[in-house]
Amino acid sequence: MTDFTELYRVQPGNSLNLDAIDPAETKGMKFSEDAADETHTLLERMFELQELLYAVKKQNLLIVLQGLDTAGKDGVIRHVFRGLNPEGLRVASYKAPSSEELQHDFLWRIHRNAPAKGEIAIFNRSHYEDVLVTRVHGLVPENVWKQRYGLINDFERLLTLENKTLVLKFYLHVSPDEQLARFKVRLDEPGHQWKISTGDYSERKFWREYTEAFEEAITSTSTEIAPWFVIPADHKWYRNLVISQIIVRALESFDLKTPSPSVDVEMMRQEFQKAESELSPEDRKKVMEKVKKKESSAQK
Repeated sequence: MTDFTELYRVQPGNSLNLDAIDPAETKGMKFSEDAADETHTLLERMFELQELLYAVKKQNLLIVLQGLDTAGKDGVIRHVFRGLNPEGLRVASYKAPSSEELQHDFLWRIHRNAPAKGEIAIFNRSHYEDVLVTRVHGLVPENVWKQRYGLINDFERLLTLENKTLVLKFYLHVSPDEQLARFKVRLDEPGHQWKISTGDYSERKFWREYTEAFEEAITSTSTEIAPWFVIPADHKWYRNLVISQIIVRALESFDLKTPSPSVDVEMMRQEFQKAESELSPEDRKKVMEKVKKKESSAQK
C-alpha cells in the first residue's frame, strides 16, 4: 500500500501549487471497492488506538479539516470517525465569529476547543479561516492576516510542546467541476437541500482568490510538528482511505501501551468471587454463560 503520509505531506519550506495536484487522483485504484477492505481495517485499527490514547491520557491529537464548499469536511467526520468512542472525541465547527468572539483575539475561540490529554479533537474549519475568508473578502488589512501566519505557528507549537498535541491538517482538494456536480446533488435530493446556502455560488466566484490564499497559508504554516496534507477529494472513497491511513500511522507513532491497572486486581478478584458466591447456582451459571459469550466475542 502506498505511503500516503509522505505522498501528500507539504514539506516545510516548499511552495505549494494546487494547480499541479490532480483532485481526482486515485493512484491506480479505479473503484471504491478497491479501497473498501483496507479502509475498514484502518478504521478498526483507529478505534483500537483511540481506546489506548484515552486510557493512557498522556498525548492527544488535533485534526484540522479545511477546503472549499462541498470538499467533504462533514463527510470525513461522518465516515472516517464514525466508529470512534464519543467519550474521547471532540468536534468543533467554526462559522463566522460571534460578536463576543470578535472582542477577543482570533485564536480565543479556537484555544478553548483544543484537545485535552487522551482526546482526539476535530476542527471543521478552524483558525485558518482568519487567513482565508478575511483575506479574500478584505475583512482585515493585509498586514494583519499576514502576521497571523506566525501567530498560528506559535499557537500550534504551544499545543505541541505544552500539551503533547499532534497536529494534522488536511486540505481537501476538490475540482470546480466536482463542486458544481455536488451542488446539483444538493438541489435534486430533498435530504441534502438543507445544506444549500445562498453563498454557495457567490463564494465560487472567488475560486482563484481562495486558491491563492490556501497556497500561501499552507506554504507558510506546514511545519515539522504541524504538517499540512493536500488530499485529492473528488473521489470520496479515496479521500477517506488516504486520511484514515495518515491518522492511523500518526497514532501508531505514539507507541501506545495498555496502562497498568490503578487498583489491586487480586483484591478485586476476591470481591468478584465473594459476589459470585452469594448467587444461587442457577444465577451463577447465567453469569458464566455471559462471560463465555463476551470472551468469545472479544476474540473475533
